Amino acid sequence: MLIYKILLPAEWDQFEATGQFDGSPFDHTSGFIHCSSRDQVGSTALRVFAGEPELVVVSLDAETFGDAVRWEPASNGEPFPHIYTPVPRSAVVAIHRVAGAAHVDAALPRD
Repeated sequence: MLIYKILLPAEWDQFEATGQFDGSPFDHTSGFIHCSSRDQVGSTALRVFAGEPELVVVSLDAETFGDAVRWEPASNGEPFPHIYTPVPRSAVVAIHRVAGAAHVDAALPRD
């Protein structure tokens, strides 16, 4: 199963340079790395990244994380995938460069 992490271009650059992603500042305050399912990623992009001109959405193989990925309710009660470990570059199945949050849903293939 694929899950999705939305990154700012600078976060993706750092991810590639170091070979792993330890989380955004918001992830650090939450204690886990926020991700979305395919059905959630478009609305997440609009809600959290509406003002960003460019995004990088990475598709992650959820099985890579074993018990470190947990589906937990967000503030709206809907379960979202949360990763409780750094994300290795080897977990990235696909990289999608997107021209803003409004284009995320259309840019990603359907599972």
